[in-house]
Amino acid sequence: MIAPRDSRPGAERIAELMAPVWIGIGALVAWEMAVRMYDVPSYILPGPLLILQTLIDDHATLFGSLWITLRLTLAALIAAVAIGVGLAIVFTQSKWLERSLLPYAVILQVTPIVAIAPLIIIWVGDVTLSLLICAWIVAFFPILSNTILGLNSADHNLQDLFRLYRASRWQTLRDLRLPAALPYFMAGLKVSGGLALIGAVVAEFVAGTGGTASGLAYRILESGYQLKIPRMFAALVLISFSGVVIYAITSAIAYFALRRWHESAVNREN
Repeated sequence: MIAPRDSRPGAERIAELMAPVWIGIGALVAWEMAVRMYDVPSYILPGPLLILQTLIDDHATLFGSLWITLRLTLAALIAAVAIGVGLAIVFTQSKWLERSLLPYAVILQVTPIVAIAPLIIIWVGDVTLSLLICAWIVAFFPILSNTILGLNSADHNLQDLFRLYRASRWQTLRDLRLPAALPYFMAGLKVSGGLALIGAVVAEFVAGTGGTASGLAYRILESGYQLKIPRMFAALVLISFSGVVIYAITSAIAYFALRRWHESAVNREN
């Protein structure tokens, strides 16, 4: 299927892309003007320029902590994908296992991670592994549930055709059910990417690990204790920006995986 080219003028497309940028710039300018106009102390609300200056001055500490948090996030997301997809395949191949084990996955998902993180840290002993488990718990369920839905959404007529030609379970899974599940998996991946970051930050908050090998959550706690509010906001900016980048990357992966055949990624004329 050949996607129709977008016939909108280039200026219109650029305007659509720049609209959120201009809104963001306007909000930052208004924020800076309000802080200066009302002379708000920096320990209550720092302005964007002070936050930017703090990012520059404390870049070694903040970006080192950012790398630690992102490394934990990436490890949790990889584990969520591996375990979530694996369990989804197993569950769809055995309805008995799905009915037996899926409710426990739901219970694990709806239990607040803040409530069980201290227990995980105590039981596991190793802080890094504990943080990874906490972040994985938050991230894996969207992968699991979306992949199960996708595997079960394969066209029944095509499934009948595969059975008619005596295709094995593996052939049906490989050639029919997994391709049908790909859009659903990609949707779950975009959700789980942000959840992995949230889980990592929450786990770091609960653990409260300090020292040089500390993530951004500890830097936020440290800045709050020391009333270094600009540094706290700088750490928050890095977390938010990281979440946006993760979503953009997972969206790009989904687009390139689906753009040639799935309607969700095919360019349409507006």
